Amino acid sequence: MLITRKLEFDAGHRISTHNSQCRHLHGHRYVIEITLSGAIISDEGVSVQGMVMDFSEVKQIAKSVLVDQWDHAFLVYSGDTRVLQFLQSLEDHKTVVLDVQPTAENLALIAFGILDEAYQDSYGNHLQLEQVRLFETPNCWADAIRGKL
Repeated sequence: MLITRKLEFDAGHRISTHNSQCRHLHGHRYVIEITLSGAIISDEGVSVQGMVMDFSEVKQIAKSVLVDQWDHAFLVYSGDTRVLQFLQSLEDHKTVVLDVQPTAENLALIAFGILDEAYQDSYGNHLQLEQVRLFETPNCWADAIRGKL
């Protein structure tokens, strides 16, 4: 069985090597969809009976390991030294430094890696992260899919 939880966050970025508008500092309302697989829990009397995982727990885990870190942050490539120096000069600025350009594709891969470690088979139902879909805009997204990374 597959289940999916959607969350949203706001973040700034720039693609320093881009030939068009994305080379400028800007932001997005990102949407992330987290798809997990697992068996439906059939244990009588447990609070998660009939579920793969409680959607509120899917949300809580994603927020604690990823969304809260990226929300209202500037996602900057470590090689973008001028912007990185500027951001570091701002007192108490929320900056996330990445080893790659903060494209939708790279952010989806990073998110998959972080979330894959976070979702454990805590119910004994073979829970596993299958896909992270990251929308940069309503019309543009990247999918990081287990087995196709």
